[in-house]
Amino acid sequence: MALLHINFESQYLNSNTDVNIILPDKPRKTEPSDFYGNGEKYKVLWLLHGTYGDYTDWVRKSNIELYACEKDLIVVMPSALNSNYSNWGCMMGYNMYDFLIKELMPLVHNWFPASDKREDNFISGLSMGGEGALKYAVNFPELFGGVAVLSMYPRDWKNMNPEKTKVGKRDLNSYANAGGWENFVNSYEDIRGILKEQKNTGLLPKMYFACGDKDFLYNGYTEFKLWAEKEKLDILFEEVPGFIHEWRFWDMAIQKALDFFGQENKPVEEDDFDD
Repeated sequence: MALLHINFESQYLNSNTDVNIILPDKPRKTEPSDFYGNGEKYKVLWLLHGTYGDYTDWVRKSNIELYACEKDLIVVMPSALNSNYSNWGCMMGYNMYDFLIKELMPLVHNWFPASDKREDNFISGLSMGGEGALKYAVNFPELFGGVAVLSMYPRDWKNMNPEKTKVGKRDLNSYANAGGWENFVNSYEDIRGILKEQKNTGLLPKMYFACGDKDFLYNGYTEFKLWAEKEKLDILFEEVPGFIHEWRFWDMAIQKALDFFGQENKPVEEDDFDD
């Protein structure tokens, strides 16, 4: 595969930002002009990192480059700081929620041999990235054919009392950033509410959730699974015994996600090998 690192000034992040992109390789015995000029458009996986991570995580800590090579898949891995893939009014503005949809997707679809068809675009992520992936998928279902959420679940914000519920520092900052609790729970952040509204419309992409049963988020994951089953949501859930919040699990789970998306390995041809 070709691994590209791009750094550019983002309008929506108000700063330079980094993105890693994996592109399909040219078969050894195919002429460059024939391969690079064939006009083919490839399917795209938008792959999001978790808290404290960045655009290098998936390349450094998983075998995603190998899996993308096997499936002739473009993989796009942006940096998102600890934004939770939301818009933030801090500094000059760090609008990560807008950035992926309004800036990064047009860039990739127009600068690279990437298909912009809904059925050719999939989104996934781990932990914070899993929540981000689901946030994009339910708010922009017309853009994604499938979503895979690894080691994360959407919280039931509307049935929470922020004054009585133990929440993290980022959550408290999120409420203030949105202009208060009511604004926050009635925005694009209310994933459960959106799922409930959209469940019978046929608009939602296909959804896959996976979590290790030793993960510290497992109880929240199982509560969401029960809620989703009660709501009769069409979601594939998978729990894997023995795994915690770890890269060994995410490396395995992203392979299952690609299978779930229907991505088959490309045929191995003799031209792929030396004489």
